[in-house]
Amino acid sequence: MAPEQTQKLSLFALTTMVVGGMVGAGIFSLPRTFASATGPMGAVIAWIIAGTGMYMLARVFQSLAERKPDLDAGVFAYAKAGFGDYPGFLSAFGYWIGSCIGNVSYWVLIKSTLGAFFPILVASIGIWLFHFMILRGTQQAAVINSIVTVAKVVPILVFIVLLIFAFKLDLFSANLYGGDLTGSVFEQVRATMLVTVFVFLGIEGASVYSRFAKERSDVGRATILGFIIVTSLMVLVTLLPYAVMQRADIAGMRQPSMATVLEAVVGHWGAVFVSIGLLVSVLGAYLAWSLICAEVLFTAAKTRDMPAVFARENKNKVPVAALWATNIVVQLIVITTYWSRDAFALMLNLTSAMALIPFLFVAAYGLMLTNRRETYDVRPQERNRDLIIAAIATLYTIFLLYAGGMKFIVLSAVLYAPGTALYFWARREQGKPVFTNVWDWVIFIVAVIGAVVGIYWLATGYITI
Repeated sequence: MAPEQTQKLSLFALTTMVVGGMVGAGIFSLPRTFASATGPMGAVIAWIIAGTGMYMLARVFQSLAERKPDLDAGVFAYAKAGFGDYPGFLSAFGYWIGSCIGNVSYWVLIKSTLGAFFPILVASIGIWLFHFMILRGTQQAAVINSIVTVAKVVPILVFIVLLIFAFKLDLFSANLYGGDLTGSVFEQVRATMLVTVFVFLGIEGASVYSRFAKERSDVGRATILGFIIVTSLMVLVTLLPYAVMQRADIAGMRQPSMATVLEAVVGHWGAVFVSIGLLVSVLGAYLAWSLICAEVLFTAAKTRDMPAVFARENKNKVPVAALWATNIVVQLIVITTYWSRDAFALMLNLTSAMALIPFLFVAAYGLMLTNRRETYDVRPQERNRDLIIAAIATLYTIFLLYAGGMKFIVLSAVLYAPGTALYFWARREQGKPVFTNVWDWVIFIVAVIGAVVGIYWLATGYITI
């Protein structure tokens, strides 16, 4: 077994965990996804809103990492510290199951890239190959993730450079307000919001892995560094296609649309080049997210918010039971995509919707901390700044829930309500009452009502997947 000190991650490794998690399937689908909803003007507004909101959220993660260093695997730990055991559990469960759904989107996009000869069976083999590789050790997987992160950014940079050289100002101007799109700019922007959440998922990657950091302060630095790198890439990948093709043509492309755009500019080799980059990128992101999924479930079990079975580790210090649970769930969801009309769009939006509740808890906890002046006996001059940042982050996540629409709120409830069975199991293990206050009951009843509505709407065809 490796000595404990070798299991620590440097600033570079933590930053690549953030970049590796964020640069996955989403960035390769941005041209078509945005072009289907808006033109360059709407895209710029959407990225300003998303970039500002997510930057504020990243700053909240950074501040909490510094001011609450005892809270490891921060995503759900903050919800528990601020709002109690059941909200903490829901945050952990939502983040975990949302990440599992996100992992399925990677296999869906690989299938779209490689075509019909990539069946569910091949995806299933891939899931379990990664599973057994991760079982060999976290540190080994983190090293592979660092190499893959560097490798997959290269095709994206080449795409950006080639499109800058092919830039046509008159075409960009014609597309500026969406061309033949109807609907206000506000409606166009709103339609892109869940997409921006999906591509920003991973911003909290360093926070999830905070217990492995060599220096606690590196967690915050890695979060901000990763955010700046990835945001720059995503904005350019979104805007540059409008300068080489008509918006309607981009909107009609098959995914991954980045490959199709480059093919239109430089020929077939462009599609092949980006597709290879996509495969490296998606498999790298899948590795990063498999680590994050298992880590969240493991840490929740260690803090007794999930059943104790998920706290088991193997001789390589890998959370073995949590990893098995994660990949079994991923496998089951991969099978269900066979019946979905647009599996990638569904996985993308549902992953985003599931992440919003954990993100809202983090932002609200940051706001609560600053409002109560807790921890501000140290560096009190930072309180007003942190209060504004946390307030904006909280408003942003509430706006995202509205922008996502009722469909994905009730679909989230369909997962949250039965997921509470794991909370019942954990509480019974400890001999504690399941719910300890009125608010826990209110949250549970709302989740059950939402789940019933969601199932009814699915059964009657009011909403489709």
